[in-house]
Amino acid sequence: MTQLKLHLLGSPVLRERCEEVHAIDDGIRKLVDEMYQTMHTAKGVGLAANQVGLTHRIAVVQVADEEPITLINPAIVEREGKVRDEEGCLSIPEIYADVERSQRVVVETTTLEGARERHDVSDYLARAVQHEIDHLDGILFLDRLSPLKRKMLLKKWKKLRKGETGYIKDVMPARSSR
Repeated sequence: MTQLKLHLLGSPVLRERCEEVHAIDDGIRKLVDEMYQTMHTAKGVGLAANQVGLTHRIAVVQVADEEPITLINPAIVEREGKVRDEEGCLSIPEIYADVERSQRVVVETTTLEGARERHDVSDYLARAVQHEIDHLDGILFLDRLSPLKRKMLLKKWKKLRKGETGYIKDVMPARSSR
């Protein structure tokens, strides 16, 4: 299976709103498999298509031992509660911040068989789903921070990237999490 490359903060594709998928075919199924493989290799819990340079409205999420959720043309149809917790992103490695999200969401999505289904998710899984849907809309978790906090983290990002060029990186197995 092909290992996909990650697009990092600064890559224009991360700011694009992804386009609806009109047909589920073998190419889409292969892409979803490759996205899961890439996400697992990088030790992430979610990955959106634009993070691998594609503008399909597709994301994958898998938290701990829970069943994976493939999000194709997802739409949040219900929200409940608010909670603030730490988030990070495979496209902005080593940058973390507390972000407010809905505690519970119901998301409607298309399956790999082409049917629509709903997932009622809460807590960390709901956070991951919302984070990935934001990606599909060209929104990064940094956009949900105060201007001062965002500026501080962007300064840290520039310092971490000092001397590096380009916005695409190979996915390597991640070190153990913090």
